[in-house]
Amino acid sequence: MASLVFLVALLLSCSSMSSAARHLEEAVPKKEYPPHPVVPELPKPELPPHPAVPELPKPEPPHPLVPEVPHPMVPEVPKHELPPHPAVPELPKPEVPHPVVPEVAKEPEVPHPVVPEVPKKELPPHPAVPKLPKPEVPHHEMPPFPKAELPPKPEFHFPEPKAKP
Repeated sequence: MASLVFLVALLLSCSSMSSAARHLEEAVPKKEYPPHPVVPELPKPELPPHPAVPELPKPEPPHPLVPEVPHPMVPEVPKHELPPHPAVPELPKPEVPHPVVPEVAKEPEVPHPVVPEVPKKELPPHPAVPKLPKPEVPHHEMPPFPKAELPPKPEFHFPEPKAKP
């Protein structure tokens, strides 16, 4: 939405700028300038041809300083066989006696006190409410609202635009 408002404002400003420029062009009389002096063409200087540059030979890559030596043959090492692991005998688990938990003396049970029942009081029945007739409300008519009168529109008098020649 903001971009649309921006584009409309840009369009309006461009159109007002072009009309203002047109008015300025019409208001300022054009001045007659003297003709430009003729400049004679200068001859192009002749340059000597470029000297021929001989191509240099490509340098050869330098030879390695260390001569190649053949790799010596490495004899295979025989695998050393390890003796089998000795069997570890399982140790017997020591029997730990269970700790004796002393018995706690039980408290004697206390009987719950008996709560006497509260006798229910009988309430008298609700009194019957007689239905009253609805009172009649007098119906008053409202006077009509007066129409709002708007002030008269002001008249604007703009000068007539001058006709273009």
